[in-house]
Amino acid sequence: MIRLDLARGKRDIDLGHGVTVTVLPLTSAMMMMAKDRLAARRRADGEEIRPADLVKELGLLAIVGWEGVAGDDGEPAPVTEVSVSALLDLYPIFTAFNDLFVGPALTLDAEKNASALSLNGTSAGAKTIAAPARSRAKSARIQ
Repeated sequence: MIRLDLARGKRDIDLGHGVTVTVLPLTSAMMMMAKDRLAARRRADGEEIRPADLVKELGLLAIVGWEGVAGDDGEPAPVTEVSVSALLDLYPIFTAFNDLFVGPALTLDAEKNASALSLNGTSAGAKTIAAPARSRAKSARIQ
């Protein structure tokens, strides 16, 4: 069963270390935009796209506010692409963002919710293609 989140507004996510980010909902449109931006960058510089790149790109698109993030001067940092990128370069923050924002959005794909049974393989939906054995096999003898 697919669970719909009908309250699709901004929400706050506590990333630990005193940092809370405000994010837009992760929609299929945002996911496609992030992948398109990565593909364009890949064509431009020839580098391989890593899964971490997608998480960071989603952060650039989704994070619209925060608390607990300061600049070099100790004052609250503005939310810009440069500052979001710098925040997500911090491994514990990146990991928390991935686990709390990106991960749940990908759960549907991982669970294969509402998927039909496989038409081949060993699942319950597979068709039988072999005839039953005619008789029992003889036991092997140890000599």
